[in-house]
Amino acid sequence: MITKGIRGAITVEENTAEAIKAGTLKLLDEIVEKNNIDKNMISHVIFTLTQDLTAAFPAKFARIDRGWTDVALLCFNEAAIDGAIEKCIRILIVLNCEEYFVPQYVYLKGAANLRS
Repeated sequence: MITKGIRGAITVEENTAEAIKAGTLKLLDEIVEKNNIDKNMISHVIFTLTQDLTAAFPAKFARIDRGWTDVALLCFNEAAIDGAIEKCIRILIVLNCEEYFVPQYVYLKGAANLRS
């Protein structure tokens, strides 16, 4: 087994706990589904938020709403870069997998521009 990371990002419309929760869970679910992830494969997950998102910790929703109580979860602020995308949640899921596994990255809503 080796360790690989899966990246993803989503933008939300507003700085509310509800918007952060909805965006976080939508992105997590899409990453898990696209990559056929079993929770037991996950080493840890890093969440980042742009500095304009302050209403909630995204890791809380993974823990409470998806039952990821045994997964190491951590939240950080993104660097404040002029012209960067706003109201963006990014996720890096680090998992133990077979060498042949090819991560499928997920970029939703305004974050799709990050890959163009």
